[in-house]
Order: sequence, then structure tokens, then C-alpha cells
Amino acid sequence: MSRRLFVVPAVVTVVALGLGGCSSGGDAAAGAASSPGASSGAKIKVVASTDVWGNLAASIGGDKVAVTSIITSPDADPHEYEANTRNQLALADATVVLENGGGYDDFMDRMLKSAKNTSATVLNAVTISGKKAAGGAELNEHVWYDFPTVVKVIDQIQQAYAKAAPGDAAAFQQNAAALKQKIDGLTQQEASLKAKYDGQPVAITEPVPLYLLDAVGLQNKTPDEFSEAIEEDSDVPAKVLDQTLQLYSKHEVKLLAYNAQTTGPETEKVLNAAKQNNIPVVPVTETLPSGKDYVGWMSANLTAVGAALGQ
Repeated sequence: MSRRLFVVPAVVTVVALGLGGCSSGGDAAAGAASSPGASSGAKIKVVASTDVWGNLAASIGGDKVAVTSIITSPDADPHEYEANTRNQLALADATVVLENGGGYDDFMDRMLKSAKNTSATVLNAVTISGKKAAGGAELNEHVWYDFPTVVKVIDQIQQAYAKAAPGDAAAFQQNAAALKQKIDGLTQQEASLKAKYDGQPVAITEPVPLYLLDAVGLQNKTPDEFSEAIEEDSDVPAKVLDQTLQLYSKHEVKLLAYNAQTTGPETEKVLNAAKQNNIPVVPVTETLPSGKDYVGWMSANLTAVGAALGQ
């Protein structure tokens, strides 16, 4: 199971935004309490494990929801997460809970159980995706880089909101439709890149962006033992590290997609090897960059991939 958790300061972020809005600081207790029969006068309280899902949740709910995103720092080292009282209180009061699943944010289930909140609608993105591990390999749980999954989650969020506040169902449907139209634009951006670069060899440090790279038709040449060891925070065998470094010295890949939120001696060696051999580096993250919403973030990722491949 992946160790994909987080170390962050003991803070949370609450947002109550319109379509495509970005997270901003606020009180975790903001917003009126909501219930399954809430009217348009009450805000639905939502808790998301990361600001990625929180941003999407806020886009769909607009000013009718108050969203608490537990993980918000783009500078966080995503290894462990330490719970705090404010997070626990937010979960105790939530009507809708969004978790990634797949072993990525197991702290959510533990905290929800401790909060004794059995009435919240819990949406698990990996479960919603329908993705399963194949061939004995671990499931790539970074499903927010997979646009078909994101669309499925959007639909589930919309339905959860409509159940919580039936009087606002039309607004939620309209916001969800507008957001899905933007996701369609991202899918078209992927298709355009695939038409140009299908089959091109690339490398990664971790599986974080693999769904996006696969959709563009790119072939990951990184040894599985390397990316798995980095993701599990374990030592990379010397032979595997050497094989990985040769991808750059022999110019066998066109770009390196580098997880900028986790670093260590092996990843630093890979990054340096790419730079020394003029292999373009595309940094990727697991949380929203400052000032970006989900759609803008993913569009920038795709633009960066296209620019790197076009060099």
C-alpha cells in the first residue's frame, strides 16, 4: 500500500466559491449547518482530504457550500499526515466528505470514525473510478490526473449536494455541467498532444502523473522498481538506479515528469542527470499550485508536457 499521506501545518482551509474558484483561508466552522432537507438558505458543509477535490467541490457548490480542504500546501512533503482538533471538528459537522481512497488518505476514514459522524455522504474517488489493480501491481491511486474519473466524481458530488439541498439542485446541475465542459477541454488538449506525440518515451520519478501521460499516448520507460521504491520511500537498488540514470545519459527519453513535492538522494540524482543531458523536466505536484484552480492547473501541466516534447 502506498504511503501517500501528508505532513502539513495544523491548519485547514474553508472555501465557499463560484465555478472554478481557488481555495482561500478561513474558519473551519464557517457556514451554516446543513441537513438532508436543507434549503437554499443553508450552506452544505463539505470536507475534502486535499484542495484538489475541495476545489472541484467548491466549483460545483458555489456560494451554497462551505468546503474545508485538509491538505492545502503545494510545498508539503506528502508522506504522513498528523490529525488535529480543527480537522476533527470539521469532519464531525460535515454533510459531504470527499476522500481520494486507494490508500492515499486513509486518515480520512480514521478521523471520520473518531468524529462519530455516521450521517455524512462519503465519496471515495478511487471507488467511484472503478479502477482496479492489475497483474499483481499496486493501483495508481493518483486518480485526479485521470479526467474520466474526475467527471464521474463531479457527477457524484452534484448528486450528493442535490440530496442535501433539493431546492438548489438546478444550480448544482448547472455548475457541474459547466465544470464538465471545461474538463472536456482538457480531454481535447490531451487528444491534440497525442496526435503529435503518441508513442514518445518519457520518464517519471513517481506514478503521480501517469494517467495524464498515458492519455497523451506517452510510454513510461522508468523501471517499475525505481518509481515504486521512491513512492514507498524505500532505497532504490544500485542496479535499478543505474538503469534509470542511463535513460538520460543515453537520451532514451524525451522528458522527465518530476514530482516536485517529494525529494531525496535518488530523485536528486535523476533530476541532475536529466538537466546535465538536456532532457526537459516537467515538475508535477499532488496539490494545487498557488493561485490555480483544478482546470487551470491541469491545462498548465498539459501545456508544459507539450512544450517539453516540442523541444
